[in-house]
Amino acid sequence: MKVESVKLVYFSPTGTTKAVVQSIAHGIHPVIIEFIDITTPGARKKPLETSEKELLIVAVPVYMGRVPSILIEWLNAIKAHDTPAACVVVYGNRVYDDALLELKNIMVTCGCKPIAGAAFIGEHSFSNAETPTAENRPDASDEKYAELFGRKIQEKINAISIIDLIADVNIPGCYPYRGDSKLWTIDFIEVSDACTQCGTCAKGCPVGAIGSENSNFIDTEKCITCCACIKRCPKHARTMKPGLVKDASLRLSTLYKERKEPEYFL
Repeated sequence: MKVESVKLVYFSPTGTTKAVVQSIAHGIHPVIIEFIDITTPGARKKPLETSEKELLIVAVPVYMGRVPSILIEWLNAIKAHDTPAACVVVYGNRVYDDALLELKNIMVTCGCKPIAGAAFIGEHSFSNAETPTAENRPDASDEKYAELFGRKIQEKINAISIIDLIADVNIPGCYPYRGDSKLWTIDFIEVSDACTQCGTCAKGCPVGAIGSENSNFIDTEKCITCCACIKRCPKHARTMKPGLVKDASLRLSTLYKERKEPEYFL
């Protein structure tokens, strides 16, 4: 079976999921590859439509063991027409629970034919210098594995003559899904006098929770605790306040030190 192009969709507030999909792309060639970044609110206004002549790869981070709730509406609006698809999740060295199965089921509902799935590790969003969790991941080993996964996807597509011969992919997970995809609503970010109001945090916020003219303003109802604003601040002016999130950061760093490895399913 021949595909004419690849659409690589990703949501990546802190850049870890983006790094994974870029490495997957290196293993898929020589076809036209289009990267579709749905991280910012504006990018999620345009719906996606795909055909059976394209390969769709969707990659998202894991939040509370689930697909991020803010993506569900956009993902469910995808119009696929028997499109072969690969599902990818990136988690912070804890667990990915049912997120990969949930993503696969969403893709099926949208008209995709899942051919592969994978779970990768990225530095946890709560990770910092004091309480690191999966620090600097994905690393070179992860990226090499992601490239291998890309090659395996292409090999599987090449071995199939028609779309109807795609066998179902056995993805681990439970249904009904465990856990609650609803995130904390909490004021946890401290902004110091080092802030220059450069606007980097506001531009990079995936939910528009930071004031465009006053970055000290944070809408806690919108905030998804991704910590992108903390990690991307050029002046290191944003840190975690003492409280629930900072405690969770310490707990994660203590309990999940052992390195976990990525895995794929074909």
